[in-house]
This record gives sequence, structure tokens and C-alpha cells, in this order.
Amino acid sequence: MTDRATKIQMFLNNASWGDAVRKPLAGDASRRRYERLKNTDGQDAILMDADPATGEDVVPFIKIANHLNDCGLNAPEIFAADPQNGMLLLQDFGNGLFAKLMADDPNCQRELYTHAVDVLLALHKCPMPDPIPAYPPLMPDLAALAVVWYRGGLLSDAPTLEGSLSSLMKDAIAGLPNHDDVLILRDYHSENLLWLPDKTGLAKVGLLDFQDAMSGHAAYDLVSLTKDARRDVPKDIARELQDYYSAKSGVNAAEFAQACATVSAQRNLRILGVFARLCIRDGAAHYLDFIPRVWDHLIDDLAHPSLNALATFVKDNLPAPTPENLQILRDKCKK
Repeated sequence: MTDRATKIQMFLNNASWGDAVRKPLAGDASRRRYERLKNTDGQDAILMDADPATGEDVVPFIKIANHLNDCGLNAPEIFAADPQNGMLLLQDFGNGLFAKLMADDPNCQRELYTHAVDVLLALHKCPMPDPIPAYPPLMPDLAALAVVWYRGGLLSDAPTLEGSLSSLMKDAIAGLPNHDDVLILRDYHSENLLWLPDKTGLAKVGLLDFQDAMSGHAAYDLVSLTKDARRDVPKDIARELQDYYSAKSGVNAAEFAQACATVSAQRNLRILGVFARLCIRDGAAHYLDFIPRVWDHLIDDLAHPSLNALATFVKDNLPAPTPENLQILRDKCKK
């Protein structure tokens, strides 16, 4: 048994889950590992293994989970925690992932997505935890990952273009109408939301993968939801959700539309870079399969008149993800 495995077993023993049956769960793009546990009484739980040696830290998860629950939302209850060694034993929300339910029955999309927006509306009315890092200052350089990894994987390094894209993104963000920042979970999409029909109100939506929460524009999590990198959201539903948020929150619809286009463009540029990096550096080639959808989202974002300069840059400098270009990236995937 490895040293890490021994520490995990000791953690589970101390939490009275040492005899549980353990099965691995599919993880995300991080270095965290997850297992589903069933103890001798038939109770379920989730083990989060976030080894600090890999740069992971469970403290932000604990902080944001407590905050979300204080706001009347539904983050997993933490049954046991060992922050020093990066282990958490969490409430198991089950298998009702929005993505799975929607794939099984597309007719439920409108209802589930509307509940998800209701959660955002409630979250944005809740005071932010203090302290909380700010996301907007990081957004320009993160958008430039599209040049570093996506374009770089296809063509060559271009530090000047990297700086140009960062500058254009900074200008676009600075051009947004005045607004109050809110807590953004930053990975708010159908594979991190679970439907809990036995609950009531906002608690029907179980929340996952929020440890990277920061302060930012209210549009960010909405576009994360409606311009999902992993599944197609019908455009009529996406538009309805944007209008629904605008009406319920009282924000100016035109100003909010500009914000949605801007933060979505930033998000999709970042994702282009991250998905290319996950292939080239980390060997996770399957992320390339999502790039055409991300590209389509980006082109849609850049149709907003406020983003003309950014649109010109993308047209002139970022190659489209044709099958040939995706194969170039795939050939560079780390073995």
C-alpha cells in the first residue's frame, strides 16, 4: 500500500468509514480523485482525494461549500475533513446529473436550466465571502492561452500576438457598463449540477466543483451554463435563460447582453487554450473533441458589435478547428 493509500485508509478509519466499499468515480480536468463509498449500513458518501503534493487544496472547497449552504443553496455536506492531507468525505448527491437527465429526456432541459438560473439569482443576492479573489484582472491573460496553446500547437509561438490578445480582452472587459461583481463559481454547467427531486425550492439543485470561485461579473456563470463546452444547449433556451435572468434581476437587458458576449468570449478563448494544453502537455486527447463546439460559441460571441476588434484578431490569427487542424493537435498529444 502506498503512503497516500495508507493516509486515505487512516482518514476513513477515523471517520468510521474504514470498512466501506469503494468505487472510483470519473473526475474532472484537475488532479483530484473521487470515489463513491458505501458503508456497512448502506449509506453513501464521496471521497475527495486532493493530494497537496499535486498542488491541490481542499480549504477553498470547504469555505465555498459553507458559504453556499449559508446562502440557502445546496452544496454537499462535509462529513469529515483532513485539510492538511487533502481529503474530504462528502454527502453523495446521487446520479442525477443535469447532463445525463437532459440526454435521456431533452424535454426536461427548460425546467432544469430555469432552476439553475434561479440558483444564480439567489447566489447573486447573497453577500460574497470575505476575502475572495477577483477574477477580472486575470481574464485577459487567461484568454491569451488560446494563442499560447491552441495557436501555438498549430503554428508557432507568438509572444507578440499573446500580448495583443490580452490587451484586446482587457479593453473589452473595461468597456462593460458599470456593475457590481458577485460570487462566480466559474465551472457552472450541466455536469456539475445534480437534480434532487426529493428536495424543495433551491435545494433541488445540488452544486459541485465550486472550489475555484472568485468575484466577477454576474454574466459569467450564466454563459458557463448556456454555452456549455460539453453539450449543445438549444439556442432558443439559451436566449430565454438570458432574458429570464435579466428580467428577474432587473439589469438592463442590452447591457447584460454585451456582458454575456464579452465574458463568454473570454471564457471560450481560455477553454480553447486549456483544451489544447490538456492534449499537448497532459495527454488528454479527448478534450479536442469539444473544441469545435467551443469555437462555434466563440464565433457567436464575437458577433456582438462591441467585440469587433477582438473578432478581427481571432479571424486573422486563430485558425479554425478543421479536422486537419485538430489532427495536428492530436499528433502532438503527449503519449
